[in-house]
Amino acid sequence: MSELLGSVPAGTQMVLAFFLLMAIGVPVAFSLGLSALYAMWLIGFGFDLAGDLIAAGIAKYSLLAIPFFILAGSLMGSLGIAERMIRFFRVLIGSLPGGMGVVGTVVCLFWGAVSGSGPASVAAIGPMLIRAMEEDGYSRAFGAGLVATGAAFSIVIPPSIGLVIYGVIAETSISDLFIAAIVPGMFMGAMMLAVLPFAGRGKGRSALDRISPDPYAGMGYATRLWRSFVDSFWGLMTPVVILGGIYSGVFTPTEAALVATVYALAVGGIIYRTLNVGGLYESLADAASSSAVVMMVVAYASLFGWVVTVEDLVGTYSTALLGLSDQGWVILIVIMLILLIAGMFMDAVTVMFISLPIFMPVVHELGWSPVWFGVLLMVNLAIGLITPPVGINLYVAANVTKLSIEKVAKGALPFLLASLVGLIGVAAFPEMSLFLVRLLGE
Repeated sequence: MSELLGSVPAGTQMVLAFFLLMAIGVPVAFSLGLSALYAMWLIGFGFDLAGDLIAAGIAKYSLLAIPFFILAGSLMGSLGIAERMIRFFRVLIGSLPGGMGVVGTVVCLFWGAVSGSGPASVAAIGPMLIRAMEEDGYSRAFGAGLVATGAAFSIVIPPSIGLVIYGVIAETSISDLFIAAIVPGMFMGAMMLAVLPFAGRGKGRSALDRISPDPYAGMGYATRLWRSFVDSFWGLMTPVVILGGIYSGVFTPTEAALVATVYALAVGGIIYRTLNVGGLYESLADAASSSAVVMMVVAYASLFGWVVTVEDLVGTYSTALLGLSDQGWVILIVIMLILLIAGMFMDAVTVMFISLPIFMPVVHELGWSPVWFGVLLMVNLAIGLITPPVGINLYVAANVTKLSIEKVAKGALPFLLASLVGLIGVAAFPEMSLFLVRLLGE
């Protein structure tokens, strides 16, 4: 056995060790770190180098956006901004065919421009939306599936934590990535809406306002719409402030994360007056916990990436990938299948750190736009968030609704199929992602 392993390069042994550790239930971050340390031992490098590599891996200015975007999303959920947004969209489009299904889709996508994190979006807005959809005649499982899917595309809708990480790894403009993701994100939302007529919606109780006391009861539609708009105005302005500041050049995407946090504190503390010490502590604790999980993966992935570079796995695997076919579309299909399968077992951050060093040379060799590829990657990984066995959004939605993971997965199945069709559209039509970048770049 040792002779057999001795003939296998250290880098390949590291990859095999990583999947073995994952298979026996070791957390992703520790699987990355332990397998990388094992490879470093095989190569003959001292473990004292590991500390420097970890420090260098996380000491990147752009990565500061991650904890602050997570904190901003947590604050906006706890300060009542999400509830006010739901009220506005409920009044605006709740009477359309599909009712709260349409509202739920729109709110999930809109919240993506606030949170940038799929699981965080499910936790923040899921309870209110799922309850309202159930009251509007949808099954609880279907509502959970819709929210899990809509929140998954939070990593596509800018500002996206996933796009920030991709931009850092691929050395691609984060601002261009944010612009490029707007239309594909809306397109994926449209694919979700296409599912609603087939939802088998029951009679329901049509008591949409039972998710909270209706402050606009007895008013006409125009008055209700105006009052709800005024109440939710500062929350609705959040994406305008964040994205407008980035695209106008007032601040960078990293600085935008801090601006979003300060903006949330200002709205909650001064305008809505919902900020209190207990809520602030809870938001800080939630953000710290979520950020720590992401940054631990980033830190240990730096060790993993260093071994990949030293062992030239990038050159070996990318050459093998390019050798599969002379047709770029065949290689693209293979890459997409790899990403979809990887997303079934690993979180998006881990998939990016493992796969991008191999995929990016292929992207450049075939002349693909790294901006378009980044958006396509995010759509792939968003689908992974609702795909068992490690579809984390499904688990969060199951926890919120007290349903089994099997029932939530069944409720999400129609949206999963629609998302796969949408993925094909984003892959087949790169201009969907690139025309805004070219338009605003002129």
